[in-house]
Amino acid sequence: MANKIFMILAFIGFPLSVIGTLMHWPSIMLFIVYCLTIIALASFMGRATESLAIVTGPRIGGLLNATFGNAVELIISIFALKAGLVGVVLASLAGSVLGNLLLVAGLSFFVGGLKYKRQHFNVYDARHNSALLMFAVIVAFVVPEVFSMQMDETETLNLSVGVSIILIALYLAALFFKLVTHRGVYQHNTEDGASHHDEEPEWGKGKAIMILLAATVAVAYVAENLVHTFEAVGESFGWSELFIGVIIVAIVGNAAEHASAIIMAYKNKMDVAVEIAVGSTLQVAMFVAPLLVLVSLLFETKMPLVFSMPEMISMAVSVLLMISIANDGETNWFEGLTLLGAYVIMGIGFYLL
Repeated sequence: MANKIFMILAFIGFPLSVIGTLMHWPSIMLFIVYCLTIIALASFMGRATESLAIVTGPRIGGLLNATFGNAVELIISIFALKAGLVGVVLASLAGSVLGNLLLVAGLSFFVGGLKYKRQHFNVYDARHNSALLMFAVIVAFVVPEVFSMQMDETETLNLSVGVSIILIALYLAALFFKLVTHRGVYQHNTEDGASHHDEEPEWGKGKAIMILLAATVAVAYVAENLVHTFEAVGESFGWSELFIGVIIVAIVGNAAEHASAIIMAYKNKMDVAVEIAVGSTLQVAMFVAPLLVLVSLLFETKMPLVFSMPEMISMAVSVLLMISIANDGETNWFEGLTLLGAYVIMGIGFYLL
């Protein structure tokens, strides 16, 4: 059912996006069309990646999911950087961390918890990810923030580039650890692994690659135009650059991923749901954010890895809350509600800033 809706949205939304752009429709109308089209196209990218993951096996599949999981957000952010909207990009990165840890995990735990009294997931994975979250958000984001207070712009940028290179190297090492050297070492649920081998891919290898490439190109086109509507939409609704980045761009960029995590939780596949929420956060913090810092060196406006104080504190708090909830390897609907409550409180804060 959801796939049908996304298909209709993509086939109507993309031509409308092209026509609307050429005919200069009002910004708010275009903003809505672009957002819905990107969400629909992202769902195609997700399904194509999933099909390829089943065909190519877990190692390559893990890498594919890692590469394309946040591709939409990466594309939107690159065009925003090109337009000089550094504030929107940093806010959308912070929004992704909050969205994944509080909104996605919260909804997954809540929806799954309404159906099952207690849901379990791999506690070893949870603890391994906790340490990485602490490093990626609290060490790699807070430290540059503190040091940059006594630095000029050039020094801050140099520090950001150094931190970015270390983050990307560590992210690749973490993938190597998970997919090669320690693959299956901490597997506690053999049934999940067995059922994964029996899965039939939705599309064959060739078709999945074609759909993935076509959807990526279409997303790039729509994303570039979406970025140009931010200013007008912000003025019309009274939204700040910060709010557009933290809430709107983050939700649009990750919508398809959000939906699949909630569906997995409803099916009681909590390992997958938690991996989507936490794995995606790690990917944003350790790969997407540092990559954008390095990409920004090619543009006129450079992006240092320095967040505003509200973004910084919100991210640190969401990491600590998620770690304390997920470290026992089980969840219920009330824990989900706690995470959602935190997200709403921060959302109100960013709206009023």
